[in-house]
Amino acid sequence: MSLWPEDGERIIEAYIAGLNLRGPLNPIYYRQALRNFLAVVSENGITDRAALVRWVRERDARWARSTLRHRIGIVNRFLDTLAARALIARNPFAELRVAYHVRGCRRIGDALLASDPDGALEALRCPAPFASVLGEAMRGHIALMRSRGYRYETQTAICLRFDRFLQGRTDLSTEPLEVMLRNWATARTTPNHLAECEKLARILDRARRHGDPSTARRRADSRAIRQVEAGWRRPYIYSVDKIWRLLDIAATYPSPGAPSRPVNLQAMLVLLYCAGVRVGELARLTLDDVDLQARTLAIRETKFLKSRLLPLSDSAIAALGDLLVARVRAGLPDDPAAPLFWHDGRSRGYARATIADMLVGVLRRAGIKPERGKTGPRIHDLRHTFVVHRVLDWYREGVDAQKRLSYLAAYLGHRDINSTLVYITIARELPHEASERFRSHCAPCLSALGEARP
Repeated sequence: MSLWPEDGERIIEAYIAGLNLRGPLNPIYYRQALRNFLAVVSENGITDRAALVRWVRERDARWARSTLRHRIGIVNRFLDTLAARALIARNPFAELRVAYHVRGCRRIGDALLASDPDGALEALRCPAPFASVLGEAMRGHIALMRSRGYRYETQTAICLRFDRFLQGRTDLSTEPLEVMLRNWATARTTPNHLAECEKLARILDRARRHGDPSTARRRADSRAIRQVEAGWRRPYIYSVDKIWRLLDIAATYPSPGAPSRPVNLQAMLVLLYCAGVRVGELARLTLDDVDLQARTLAIRETKFLKSRLLPLSDSAIAALGDLLVARVRAGLPDDPAAPLFWHDGRSRGYARATIADMLVGVLRRAGIKPERGKTGPRIHDLRHTFVVHRVLDWYREGVDAQKRLSYLAAYLGHRDINSTLVYITIARELPHEASERFRSHCAPCLSALGEARP
């Protein structure tokens, strides 16, 4: 159990003030939820599971279930903050999540409302992570790879799914690894699952060789992975005219609550196309990352934990210059650590999801993407377009593109040239340009050779 702080009302007000909530009504909702919880806890001054049950049942009689679930999230985050600041010993919601291996707290709240909370909580119980016969080996391999600088998030998710499968199939605990993998492969027959099985086999093979370097390398079978990749949506390569249209739409994007949004959108589009940056990288940019005098942009700790310093084109420098001037005129923060793309209506930087939504809105307004759904060109396709147009320009300028691909890979933040080649193979114009170069360089030699023949 956790003793509730005596100055709970003051703590609530300080907590809400530090959240920088959107809109005028959100502080009211937060204050209402936290004060209701405080009123229940204040009866005995203890925050424990019994207090949670009393609060959710009392509120369930007054609020709609959807409202209650939302307020449970508010209280859970508040208790997490109190526990982190050592104002209470522990968050009882967090204790239940850990005990039953449940991610969200809303399902915990539903279970507490049941007539038999213990039985409902037990029904929620998920397998403990990495508790199978191979759990410790997979956990150790993941820790090793992360210590080497890999995020290893996708691989961890695959390992956890396999771990849960093994926990449900205790009859396989004494079988060889190959038998375990075959059984998991037959658990589902979808192409994606078969491709995931091959990826898991590669992960476990690498883990085994890390433990014993003398172990023979497993022979990879890429057929399932290639089958899945063949069904992926092909990237859309924007024409120069479409790029200009996007910039024109961004310049007139409706933004009554954020006057600087159009200049933000234009700068975002320019960086996506002229520098090939990712949407997530846009959201993490700060003022300190821009150096107009050196004409560079710093991308820090991005995918694969790589950082890079990008020299920028005249167009990108001009767009960033306009953005910085607009920030000064609007009186926005000039702290070097402040986000580069600032939402002046909400007094904070644009989040990644907000940037993506706004840019998709630009695509829809330009008539490039359907009004609804996930079909049609994507924002990430601007990165593909940057690569394809850059290589096409090299071909047309007579530059040896092969020698520059390693530089392009480094500019994009790729691990190696193979990732960059994926971007290049989807362009139809590139084979034509390559053929034209071959013809222009080799046609005279072939003609001379033909004339020399008797």
